[in-house]
Amino acid sequence: MKSNADLQKDVQDAIKWEPLLNAAEIGVTAKGGIVTLTGVVDSYAKKTEAEDAAKNVAVVNAVVEKIKIDFGMDWTKKNDNEIATEVLASLKLNWEVPNDKIKVTVENGWVTLEGDLEWNFQKESARKSVRNLMGVMGVSNNIKIKSETHDAIEKKEIEKALNRNWAIANQDIHVQVEGTKVTLTGMVASLYQKEEAGKITWNTRGVWTVENDLVVEFNYALID
Repeated sequence: MKSNADLQKDVQDAIKWEPLLNAAEIGVTAKGGIVTLTGVVDSYAKKTEAEDAAKNVAVVNAVVEKIKIDFGMDWTKKNDNEIATEVLASLKLNWEVPNDKIKVTVENGWVTLEGDLEWNFQKESARKSVRNLMGVMGVSNNIKIKSETHDAIEKKEIEKALNRNWAIANQDIHVQVEGTKVTLTGMVASLYQKEEAGKITWNTRGVWTVENDLVVEFNYALID
């Protein structure tokens, strides 16, 4: 049995454990597996880091993120043109990302990435390049995955990859393949396991779309 207070403390400890967040003032409330994060940070990177830390805690079913960004002194703030210039420069320096295939839009500090890439790790790498830049208020990663390979996606290979991962090897995960789309169904014991299964599936050659319909079901109850 785990109480809401126990879950709140676990998430607080997980956030403080992250070097980027150990001095951040982030409020945490927990009820029925739903964690709400509040507070103010000075970068978008810290905001997403707090969200990721909370998601990785066992028994967290959902995260409601209400953290605000305040860059502090006015001289540190940047206009959209300055942010766009730095985004393009950061993508150009990222050897994992073919930046000539990415279009960038910036509005009120919010960066939108669009385009087509072959691999999901490239899409995630592009997002990480942008989120650490000063002045960025948020990132919409609308990049689509369109692999140039026409190899048939092997269902058994995805299942083997899922079973090789210690965190999800014994979970009830079902794989369905339809063209370039893979759908995951079944049940896992944590939000972390659900996201990990999705990441592993995205690493499969030829996958354009992943529908992660896994349901999080805990093996123990939450109490007030």
